[in-house]
Amino acid sequence: MAFKNESLINTIELGRAIKRRREELKLSLRDVADVTNVSASTLSRIENGTGKPDADNIARLTTWLDMPVDRVMRKNGNEEEIEPVIYYPHEATPEIVEAHLRADKNLTPETAKALSELFRVAYTQFKNPGNK
Repeated sequence: MAFKNESLINTIELGRAIKRRREELKLSLRDVADVTNVSASTLSRIENGTGKPDADNIARLTTWLDMPVDRVMRKNGNEEEIEPVIYYPHEATPEIVEAHLRADKNLTPETAKALSELFRVAYTQFKNPGNK
């Protein structure tokens, strides 16, 4: 059996999660770097999909995201494989909905992403009905 030189981490997914959390918290790359001990340049490359984080950085970032590392793991190094939806009680509803949309075989990745963003905006607007 030949070893495939492919990452088992879906860095695109990890980058999206970092950017989304960073923007939600209104943090700069430098702010996140200070908290996670991962350099701002590495964070930038991960967010842009060009970085390949090492195991320590993956652990630091998934801890900061409060996200299980298996959320960004590829099965057998296959980026196209759709993972089953797994619930993690600490995850916010928008992340759970996004996982469901990505797992829906009837949606293209672009459509799932667009619907996820629509849900995120609506959820943020309506989650606290008394606060406007």
